[in-house]
Amino acid sequence: MSDTPTPDFSRLDDGEEQQAMDIVRDVVTWYNTQLAAERRAPVPDEERIEELQAARQTALEDQQRLGTADTEETARIAALYAARLKELNES
Repeated sequence: MSDTPTPDFSRLDDGEEQQAMDIVRDVVTWYNTQLAAERRAPVPDEERIEELQAARQTALEDQQRLGTADTEETARIAALYAARLKELNES
């Protein structure tokens, strides 16, 4: 018998974590695109740049939190960012 612990793959069920990561990544990409466009503007709006950077940083922190989140927290983050992505794409 081996004393090597068996890996815990329980969090990988249904790909929920990956789906949440993908949604948050899409939101981060949206912010990156907007930041690049704003910085290239003839007269960049520094206030908007700061708002976009803060929102992107929050998304990056939430994305990092997914690595240790339980199923409920993962679902909450996924729902939050799915709604945010929809809102951002409609604006």
